[in-house]
Amino acid sequence: MPKTMRAALLDTAGAPEALRIGEIAYPDRVNAEFIVKVVASSVNPIDAKTRAGRGVFSAIHSFPVVLGHDFSGVVVESPYSAHPLRPGDEVFGMVMVPRLGGSYAEYIAVPSLSVVRKPATLSHIEAAAAPLAALTAWGMVVDVAKAHDGQRMLIHAGSGGVGHFAVQFASYFGAHVIATASGSKASWLRSLGAAEVVDYRTTRFEDVVHDVDVVIDLLGNVHDNTGSRSLASLRPGGLIVNAPTGSWPTFAEDTAAAGVRGTDYKVAPDGNTLGVIARLLESGNVRVHVDQIFELEQIADAHRAIESGHTRGKIALKVAEG
Repeated sequence: MPKTMRAALLDTAGAPEALRIGEIAYPDRVNAEFIVKVVASSVNPIDAKTRAGRGVFSAIHSFPVVLGHDFSGVVVESPYSAHPLRPGDEVFGMVMVPRLGGSYAEYIAVPSLSVVRKPATLSHIEAAAAPLAALTAWGMVVDVAKAHDGQRMLIHAGSGGVGHFAVQFASYFGAHVIATASGSKASWLRSLGAAEVVDYRTTRFEDVVHDVDVVIDLLGNVHDNTGSRSLASLRPGGLIVNAPTGSWPTFAEDTAAAGVRGTDYKVAPDGNTLGVIARLLESGNVRVHVDQIFELEQIADAHRAIESGHTRGKIALKVAEG
């Protein structure tokens, strides 16, 4: 095994230019971990927030650090010789950064419970774009909101990475999906299962959307108080699920005062759930949309793209050939 590997490194919080390409130590495998050669990764909003000094930056205790939660690649080392996933097998999943080194690197150490066989119908680029966003959407829509027939669900930022999976999962389980997005993305969202699309640029959603059972809040109050305004669209006793960290400081107080239920949500790298999602992806019942692909050396440009807020689906990162 090599002693070092190429990676995108962060030495201190800053703008996208704070990320640099350099050499770092090859990861150690301990206990029930895999070593995976990373073929592709993806860029998520949490990566950009952390790079800028927010997100999970406070949990970083040494530098340089490697960011990146999602990966798709090839097993190099398995936890033990009889493990069903062997060297050479194609796998995908996510890791919790900064507890473990991230996937903006040529190799990554991953707990065995977070590794799943890659769907054969997906490229590494497509597979790497799925785990964090799809697991977040599944947790909010299926585990917490219990999507089902007849349920009315409002999903904000429906065309984003988490949003486009949330629309598909909610629709798959029978919910009537109302998504907010720019008007140019309406027909695409309907093809994913949205029954209604509200153009946030021309229409105040709370003026036209009422008595929904659930709001999937992927924005909070970071722009135009979307989270607070959503309370007017919920039925009494309805549920709002909020994901973006720190996006709505008075969330608990505001939901209680409005007479609705509210919870935040944090994603877990659950391989069992990702295995279910993998089968939906392989069958074509759920699709992952990759909007842009960047080389690892273009990591700063990839971060600028995610921070623009106009991505349709996901931004992928090509790390190696495969």
